[in-house]
Amino acid sequence: MLQRIARLMAGAARPAGTMLAFSLVVALLLPQPAFSQASPFLTGATALETNILAWLTPIAIILVMALGGMAMANRISWGWCCGAILGIAIAFGAPQIVSWVRGMFGV
Repeated sequence: MLQRIARLMAGAARPAGTMLAFSLVVALLLPQPAFSQASPFLTGATALETNILAWLTPIAIILVMALGGMAMANRISWGWCCGAILGIAIAFGAPQIVSWVRGMFGV
């Protein structure tokens, strides 16, 4: 038993360079879970949503102004106005609608 301990202790006295190389190899071979936390899909979807909303804001403003002018001149069906209002509400409320639907299905 003492001979075994002596052999283990003798093996522990390795040069520092060997231990450094061994620890470097172990560190490179271990998975790095911090990299798996970011979702590239979520990042791309968020960027796409921001870009679409940036384009949609002035278009929605111009649409409401045009609908108001046409309604004031009595040249539009009120179905178009209701459709435009519903479309704007869906476009700008999409994140809330998605989180609501995901909550309904427990995702």
